[in-house]
Amino acid sequence: MNYLDFKEYNQYAILTIKRPPVNALCHELVEELYDLIRKLEDTRHIRAMVITGAGEKAFMAGADINELDKRDFIEARHVTKRRQEVFNMIENLHFPVIAAVNGYALGGGLELALSCTIRMASEKASFAAPEINLGITPGDGATQRLPRVIGQARAMMMILTGTRIDAETALTYGLITSISSQASLFDDAVEMCKKIASKAPLAVSYAKQAVLISGSVDMHSGLMFESYVHALSCASTDKEEGVEAFLNKRQPDFLNK
Repeated sequence: MNYLDFKEYNQYAILTIKRPPVNALCHELVEELYDLIRKLEDTRHIRAMVITGAGEKAFMAGADINELDKRDFIEARHVTKRRQEVFNMIENLHFPVIAAVNGYALGGGLELALSCTIRMASEKASFAAPEINLGITPGDGATQRLPRVIGQARAMMMILTGTRIDAETALTYGLITSISSQASLFDDAVEMCKKIASKAPLAVSYAKQAVLISGSVDMHSGLMFESYVHALSCASTDKEEGVEAFLNKRQPDFLNK
């Protein structure tokens, strides 16, 4: 099966998850994601990417319940380790990934969105970690990423009650950065993608990694990492181009060098 629609444009890409009716996460979809992200790890011409769901109902409405019904201890460990691996790969891509959440982002859908660099949502979007309602816990990253994004208290509430929150609440929590109309979400996400893609790719990549590491190291280690990546960016050709363009009042032409 082909559950992914991947299109490349000038310096950015669009990835659409298409598994109707609600883009549920299944084993085959995870493996397709793995294969694609592995290829993107070695790509240098793509500078940013949007991930969204096909249709207007769901970004991704959680795991495939038929697969979940057959999951025992051994299968659960295998499945969650693989999905954590794939979501970690998305989180750590050298370029930013923007989640355009166009509907339900539940369970695995929430966890996929959390692995993205920036999350934008439509007015119809909603978010939940509903696993507790099925007698299980989240397994694809929610217990670790959600508290880092919205704080422990709010994450506890969402995970322990399975409460679904709407886009306005998600914005208040800091889970998303903006709310668009259903009609304009995709265009708004693409504009964000283009804006990032216009910046110096090495500097964007270094800055992304510095922000990511801030949640797992002490201040001293984080500042040291920041200093080193700043120094690396200063040694780049793109730094010379950026400064020269600024001084000459023109748009820079960054070459990813």
